[in-house]
Amino acid sequence: MIDVRKLRMLAALQRLGTVAAVADELRLSAPGVSTQLTALEKELGLQLTQRQGRRVTLTPAGNVLAAHGHDILDRISLAERELEALRAGTAGFYTVTAFPSAARTIIADACRRILGDDGSALELRITTSEPEDALDALSSGAVHLAVIHSYSNVPRDIPRGITTRTIGTEPVWLATRSPQDRDGARSSTRLEDYADHPWVSATDDVTCFDMVERACGLAGFTPRIVAESMDFSVQLHLVAAGVGVALAPELTIEHVPDGVELVRPDPPIERTLFLAARTPSFADAGIQNLADIIENSAAAQLAARHQQHQRLR
Repeated sequence: MIDVRKLRMLAALQRLGTVAAVADELRLSAPGVSTQLTALEKELGLQLTQRQGRRVTLTPAGNVLAAHGHDILDRISLAERELEALRAGTAGFYTVTAFPSAARTIIADACRRILGDDGSALELRITTSEPEDALDALSSGAVHLAVIHSYSNVPRDIPRGITTRTIGTEPVWLATRSPQDRDGARSSTRLEDYADHPWVSATDDVTCFDMVERACGLAGFTPRIVAESMDFSVQLHLVAAGVGVALAPELTIEHVPDGVELVRPDPPIERTLFLAARTPSFADAGIQNLADIIENSAAAQLAARHQQHQRLR
């Protein structure tokens, strides 16, 4: 195996032209450099240097090896820089999954922050999945990091070996059709007052559906669900059309259609957002850095949405 330290001396001799210059750059003695180059020749069984007057120059074999040396040393230098970036958490490839409203807001904002940071070499692969599927993907090793949620009225079980980190909380809004004949009176916030109303909900295979059923059940009735959609913008437009009422988490509301009023239900419902990863993964510097970026994005997005919806009330 070629000694990289000696290869560095040979490449430096090709670049600098004299043994004295090599010794000065590497902070060695000139005789020490000559000795190491002679040792390299013996190890390889090739003459790499030759004397021309008082100077030492490279033979054709020496020039070939020195050229390879420059490439090898450049790759080593690049590897060292990348290893340092990995230690600092500013480099690496990670797969992140998030439920759709978090992907559209928090993860998109996190990507903007990463791409706008010239010092970051983080690379992401983004997928969307509901929390149940995201936790399965984490457990199987298919993804590195997941954004999941849990409702205040529907606790979520976290599988063994998965660690979570809370990154924010958002309110769930009750969306009703704006009353045009109440002289500006607001819609009731009491869920029991909507026992006889038709309801619009997410599909029955996700936690958002369970949240609606649980909220109505605690208010003393079973909701009469007349429409189901995983797209909350569809739900709100159906509310605007008079199809029914709906419960919508804040991040899911991109736009409030004309004719829709948002009120906080009584009792209130909240959705807590978590970052989840396999427990050992949170020791990874890249995961830690990425988690910090996503948490900052969550804080910014939740604050902006809250301010927006407060103005609409």
